[in-house]
Parts: sequence; structure tokens; C-alpha cells
Amino acid sequence: MTDNDHQETVESSYRPVIRQAATVVVMLSLFAVQPVAAQSNAVCSADNLPSMIEGFFQLTTTLGIVGLAIVWQADSLIEMFTITPDQKKGLKRHKRSAMKSAVVLVVLGPLYTVAGSMMGLPLAQCVDLVPW
Repeated sequence: MTDNDHQETVESSYRPVIRQAATVVVMLSLFAVQPVAAQSNAVCSADNLPSMIEGFFQLTTTLGIVGLAIVWQADSLIEMFTITPDQKKGLKRHKRSAMKSAVVLVVLGPLYTVAGSMMGLPLAQCVDLVPW
């Protein structure tokens, strides 16, 4: 028996367990979520909690955008003094990853607000996560 055969045997022995776990998760999400959805929304009924959540989201989004600007400018400055092409590629990759993170920060709030209100999520109805 080779290592490849042993790995296939182990993988095939886990398939029923994985299938059963997936079935349990689907059943729980179908039946156990309904009592929670039937409860009144505690976030919306609290006095200052919706505005605190909005403020926290706006603060983190602002800090993320400022962080992007700092990282972008620092990488551009360092890029002027690098010599090897590998260092320049690494800096460009770092700038690209910082840009992706900032885009996720800016897009996530409005996306949740729009998608959440379309799906009828209670938090999306009382908390506005659009950062501007």
C-alpha cells in the first residue's frame, strides 16, 4: 500500500462524517434560527447602541482609509530608493494588498446595509453602516 492509497483511504473514511456534519448544520440553521428571528431586535430597541455601532464602523473605516494613504505614501517613498527589481515587486504587491483591504472596508458597510435590508435582517433596518 503506497502513501497515495493510504491518503485516499483516509479521505474516503472522513466523507460520511463530513456529510453528516453538513446535514446537521443545515438542519440546525433551518429550525433553530426561527425562534431567534421571532424575538424582538435587542439592538434596535437599545437607546444608544445603534448610533454606537454606526460610529464604530465610521471610525474603523476612516482609520482604514488613513492607513491606506500612509502605507501607499510610505511604499512610494521607499520605492524611490530601492535598487533591485525584487524589492520593487514586493512593494507593489504590498501596495496592492493595502488597496484591496481599503476597498473591502469601504464596500462592506454599504453592501451589508443594502443586502441586509433586502433580506430583512433586523440590524440592517436600524443601523446605517454607510461610512459617508
